[in-house]
Amino acid sequence: MKRIFWLAGLAAATTVIAGCGSTTDDAAGGAATAGSAAAATPKLAVVATTPEVADFVRNIGGADVDVTQIIKPNVDPHDYEPTPADLQAIAAAKLVVKSGVGLEEWLDRTIESAGFDGTVVDSSAGVKLREGGHEHGHEEEAHAEEEEEHAEEHDPHIWHDPRNAKIMVTNIEKGLAAAEPAKASAFAANLTTYSAELDKLDKDNAAAWAKIPAADRKLVTNHDAFGYYIQRYDLEFVGSVIPSMDTSAELSAKQLNDLVAKIKSTGTKAIFAESSLPPKTAEAIAQQAGVKVVAGEDALFGDSLGAPGSPEGTYLGAERHNTEVLVEALAG
Repeated sequence: MKRIFWLAGLAAATTVIAGCGSTTDDAAGGAATAGSAAAATPKLAVVATTPEVADFVRNIGGADVDVTQIIKPNVDPHDYEPTPADLQAIAAAKLVVKSGVGLEEWLDRTIESAGFDGTVVDSSAGVKLREGGHEHGHEEEAHAEEEEEHAEEHDPHIWHDPRNAKIMVTNIEKGLAAAEPAKASAFAANLTTYSAELDKLDKDNAAAWAKIPAADRKLVTNHDAFGYYIQRYDLEFVGSVIPSMDTSAELSAKQLNDLVAKIKSTGTKAIFAESSLPPKTAEAIAQQAGVKVVAGEDALFGDSLGAPGSPEGTYLGAERHNTEVLVEALAG
């Protein structure tokens, strides 16, 4: 209930901000010449929720889209709280693209508060979802209410398998083409090019892991975000500092002791911190277990990407970083 009132307040604030800006916009429009108004075709306005999805939209949309990314790098998407600027961007967009699988639990209420009447593209449509180590079909025609009810049972970190990323960008290409049919051929060409890069990423990852003995492919991370990656490259998930796919969960004393014991008994070599989560608990567990913590610049990108402009600021760069860090640490 508190969140509903808070979103209502944001919506009201957004309306006031938009109203205050109308006079300036009218004045600017009056000063513009007819020639300049017709000179450039406006880009397709797209709001993307997460850094990964925003990067996918930029790669498929290219110069024909104007992307507003809601969640910034190293911000936890699980408990994100939208801002007035987010509501304004959504209200002005023609398309909203989400990662899906319940990752953005705040999005539906935010869209309603913004008065958005455009199209929402669920990039997860068609991905086989993990639930307790099992796969489940996720069909496009599934009812939204049923998906919301059961989303917490599925692992939302689907992009860590490049094959899922290919499904996501295909869904995005379809959404962009439907919203801007005149640019469909450009979007399709971009999809072909980017899909080839995803194939190469998958091949390179597999080749890197082929050099690591199966007995050494043991993974302990900050939270349970790498299930699809683990499944794809045949790793063993020993456990996580946060015992959940949701970062708000906490280890009990028994779970902490059990994790330390499991790290020791399995011969796990390291605990891997994540860029969007503090490493303190991981460091404490590692000290008890007598293993190293991989953190700082080598922290994994679980829920986020790196800083804009850095190699890790793209999906491809972040995933390459993850594989390089993991392989190097576990090979030693």
